[in-house]
Amino acid sequence: MGKLTRPLRRTVRVVVAMTLAIAALTTGVPPAAASPFPPLPISSGATFLSNLTGADMAPGGQSALAFQVEDPSWFVTMRSVILTLDVYAFNAFPGNATSSINSAGTPVLFGLNSSGTSVNVSLATMIPRERFDDSVGVTTSSNTPSGTFAVRTALSFTANGTNYRFESRGWFTASLWEAATELPNGSATLNLTALGVSGVIAETAIYVSSSSWDWALALILGASIVLIGAGAFVYFRRGPKSSSGAR
Repeated sequence: MGKLTRPLRRTVRVVVAMTLAIAALTTGVPPAAASPFPPLPISSGATFLSNLTGADMAPGGQSALAFQVEDPSWFVTMRSVILTLDVYAFNAFPGNATSSINSAGTPVLFGLNSSGTSVNVSLATMIPRERFDDSVGVTTSSNTPSGTFAVRTALSFTANGTNYRFESRGWFTASLWEAATELPNGSATLNLTALGVSGVIAETAIYVSSSSWDWALALILGASIVLIGAGAFVYFRRGPKSSSGAR
């Protein structure tokens, strides 16, 4: 096989990182319990939070996770807007062994007023049709292991006196997600009331590598990439079951 061009190598790396992040989501890593919030149209998740990027870096490196938050309404102001990014699971490479994160070598996120494996970005008040583009920094240490660190997201705000919250797949247990995304006949669905959220939004990943990959293998693994967002539940209902029993 001939050498891949630099842009293609970069694309493959991001594809594989997101593929491994998807695998991390299906392991039943214990998340925080969801609280009940009024549901909104399923497609709204991709409107409120979009342009979410991943990070591709080496141990001891620096990068960033960019995002865009929008108030999509024409007449309702969003108040107390907070975006949360949380590093919650790790997929080692090679071996693809998934586990909960620990403090040793875990990437650190840097927001405007906080840092750690979890940060909150406060956007205060957003007027109708306003868009906010920003990013949080990411750093790794020299002992950060090679693999993919899954980053879940949550977006909360108040509108017309009502509290809303969107969460990505990583906040839900495997059993809760399965119950909320599959009908008795096996068909795909998305029961936001059962999940206790207003909607489902995308999540991302931090890929860390200290050496070159076998790019032929990376291309094969990358072929399973899917878009995560409002339609993510369809993928998880149709995908193969993991050892935990989630799809």
